[in-house]
Amino acid sequence: MGVNELTYIVLALRWTLLLSLLALAGGAAFGALLTGLGLSRSKLVRRGQMLFVQFVQGTPLLILLLIAYFGLSAAGLDIGALLSSALALTLYAGSYFSTIWLAAIRAVPPGQWEGASALGLSRWLRMRLVVLPQALRTALAPSCGFVVQVIKNTSLASIVGFIELTRAGQIVSNATFQPLLAFGVVAAAYFVMCLPFTLLSDWLEQRQARLH
Repeated sequence: MGVNELTYIVLALRWTLLLSLLALAGGAAFGALLTGLGLSRSKLVRRGQMLFVQFVQGTPLLILLLIAYFGLSAAGLDIGALLSSALALTLYAGSYFSTIWLAAIRAVPPGQWEGASALGLSRWLRMRLVVLPQALRTALAPSCGFVVQVIKNTSLASIVGFIELTRAGQIVSNATFQPLLAFGVVAAAYFVMCLPFTLLSDWLEQRQARLH
């Protein structure tokens, strides 16, 4: 494997980063929406949110990617491998983000809700001024840790032909007949991308433990 092959893999890194950013941005927005639905006063809305989240979490991400890519294409919406992969990853990330965030909100002691209510704050103000700041501290570490899962799972986009890091490694491996070296470079690239988030998640967990 020469300089050209190594450069090909390194350049594919930008597509992995782009797909990760799209998935995380979309997942955060969609997760916030699902979290809001999970806090709805309507039992029907909460049940619908729960069923949707369970469906997404109970379906392999690979299947979601295939449905997004081939299903939308069959419906006449040919949005390409990048956007269809980003859509599937958005659903995946959003469902897990909402689970993390809802758990953090529900972990806020009932006394905090009652105290805010006693002050005459509206439901929105109780949430914004009292509950969410406390829930945010609890949710930061697991949310940051989940970012690592999203980055690693972008590798599944190679199944629909999107040339990101893993797919580039496959192409170089087939061309050079050096799979160990090609995928060693790919593994090193994923490690470099994920390590900062892993360390940050560990630091946030330790900090949260000290505060308690």
